[in-house]
Amino acid sequence: MKSYVEMSREELANERAMLKSMYEKYKEMGLALDMTRGKPSPEQLDLSVGMYSNLSKDGYKAKDGTDTRNYSCPAGINDMREVFAQILDTTYDKIFLGNSSSLNQMFDSIMRAMVFGEHDSDKPWAQIEGRKWLCPAPGYDRHFRVTETLGFELITVPMTESGPDMDVVEELVKDEKVLGIWCNPVYSNPDGIVYSEETCRRLASMKTAAKDFRIYWDNAYVIHHLSDDKAKQGKVPDILGLCEEYDNPSRVYEFASTSKVTFAGAGISCIAANKDNLDYAKKIMAVQTICNNKVNQLAHARMLPDLKAVMAHMSKHAGILRPKFEMVDKVLSENLDGTGVATWHKPMGGYFVSLFVMPGTADKVVQMCKDAGVALTPAGATYPYGKDPANSNIRIAPSFPSVSDIEQAVNVLAVCAKITAIDKILEA
Repeated sequence: MKSYVEMSREELANERAMLKSMYEKYKEMGLALDMTRGKPSPEQLDLSVGMYSNLSKDGYKAKDGTDTRNYSCPAGINDMREVFAQILDTTYDKIFLGNSSSLNQMFDSIMRAMVFGEHDSDKPWAQIEGRKWLCPAPGYDRHFRVTETLGFELITVPMTESGPDMDVVEELVKDEKVLGIWCNPVYSNPDGIVYSEETCRRLASMKTAAKDFRIYWDNAYVIHHLSDDKAKQGKVPDILGLCEEYDNPSRVYEFASTSKVTFAGAGISCIAANKDNLDYAKKIMAVQTICNNKVNQLAHARMLPDLKAVMAHMSKHAGILRPKFEMVDKVLSENLDGTGVATWHKPMGGYFVSLFVMPGTADKVVQMCKDAGVALTPAGATYPYGKDPANSNIRIAPSFPSVSDIEQAVNVLAVCAKITAIDKILEA
């Protein structure tokens, strides 16, 4: 197909008329399709039904005899700490278990630094005027909202095919007001990028003006491969080990959870960190809570006792998700290849597809989709303050809808992307 930028105005007008007719037909269908967030589908949640039945059958005691129904084990039972250690390629003593939300753990961790500082801080972060946080973008809107809410200036860092642009990062951290960076290293939200080893090493070894600089390493999709043969391609080095290797052992907090492994609203989250960071945090958390939900930890540990069991379980998730991602790529390719209208990532795992439409049109595309009954994440949401400078990126979340619904929704999206692109070209 001829690229839209190569078409004459007459050809574009004819193409637009045809697309507009298609769009009106979609509007008449009364669609109600939602691709706004990366939620597990009911079929995925069903994979973990029965997880709690082992409790009544085998009792409530952990392997070391701990009665999980009672107080104790503020860091979590070792049974599940060991499982997370295997997932994150570290040791169980670096793991602290929480309840279902890793985002909650991230918020609380920054709040502790705000109120008390870190163990290597000169003062609480709340006392630092003009504090800043680095935000690789496109990125996760909820990450950005945490640091924005807590009064940080958000600094956008461009993403590359190997992770955040490290030349930019290394320059920015020369500013002592820059206190941290968000990182989503495996199948980044939304691009699906896996950080290269070089990027990981540069993050671990770089010189920072702030001696208490922290990397928030959200390893949310570390085991979320779309196929078994992609698992090795989705692997990054142990960031805790790298930071120790480069004599920056306290630089990183790593986070993960089972929210998209078992039940999104009833999973387990964890922080992984070195001894100094964990000891300092645990003193404060001991005032905040006595212990987290160990009964849930035990149920998880019995269903998923080791990494082998975890990966077998995740292979079932992949079987459900893979056709959905394939359908997104199929429809986009059929509709947009050769038009010059858009580009998109083809991730090996994770929960999103990152679509880049013609600059200056993303907000219009999203609104047109909404008017036709297809809900998408707001344009700009993947950038700090919800403002995409190019007004180009749209995050597609195909995990929850059925394959047939995805086919319809992405067809609508493609038509809207082409109409807005033609309008943009004709305006020039």
